[in-house]
Amino acid sequence: MTEQGHGAEGGTGREPVLLAAFEGWNDAGSAASQALVHLHEAWGAEHVDELDPEEYHDFQVNRPTVALGEDGGRQITWPTTHVAVATAPRTGRVVVLVHGIEPSMRWRRYCAELLDIAANLGVRSVVTLGALLADAPHTRPIPVSATTEDADLQALLGAEPSTYEGPTGIVGVLQHEASNRGLRSMSLWAAVPHYVAHPPSPKATLALLTRIEELLGEPVPLGELPDDAVAWQHGVDELAAEDTEIAEYVHQLEEAKDTAELPEATGEAIAREFERYLRRRDKGTGA
Repeated sequence: MTEQGHGAEGGTGREPVLLAAFEGWNDAGSAASQALVHLHEAWGAEHVDELDPEEYHDFQVNRPTVALGEDGGRQITWPTTHVAVATAPRTGRVVVLVHGIEPSMRWRRYCAELLDIAANLGVRSVVTLGALLADAPHTRPIPVSATTEDADLQALLGAEPSTYEGPTGIVGVLQHEASNRGLRSMSLWAAVPHYVAHPPSPKATLALLTRIEELLGEPVPLGELPDDAVAWQHGVDELAAEDTEIAEYVHQLEEAKDTAELPEATGEAIAREFERYLRRRDKGTGA
């Protein structure tokens, strides 16, 4: 992983990196899983493997779906976890994309199988993506927290050790198991406003992709996602305007957010945003 030009000097070079997101408890507003779907499409990822759903899913919880195939026959699609590989166009880095549904059982075996696949692909860094419901106003930038137990990554990327204690999801378990194998592991979490939890949440997805850009030093073609994020915010504005209680609640969240984050308007934050702008302006990136 890299951020703000650290590159190989940061100790991770251009080794393959794994990005993982799972639908379910870890995925408020479907923000994290949609970030993986976007990367898959934007970078033309190739499907290379998948896990046997019989081993990990309760089909009464996550049911298969049936649809007509191109030949007119009925086809069943089973809930499973897909592994795809993409090559980042600017840096040439191999990125392994893991997208699935949080399993119902055998989590340790599930993580072991995923990490075995990752090892065969040369992965040494694992980044898990999640989204949680939070007291965050939809009118402000979506916060994305980065946590890791790796001291080197904390120093390099400005990440924090996680202080959370309580029930965890497959994201937390996979990150833990990756660390136990000696892999560099980090988790990114977007804070989705709890009063608009229904998916999609394009503004949160956009925030996660922006953070991934910074980590990998690789611009992501965003397509219509910025416009979708603006439309989403305007739609929530209209809903809030129709309910005085919600409007007042949003105003309270805005005041709390603005008061807490006044120090964010620093030279470092401005420089980071300018660097992102310059990367996007480079016509050779395809962004």
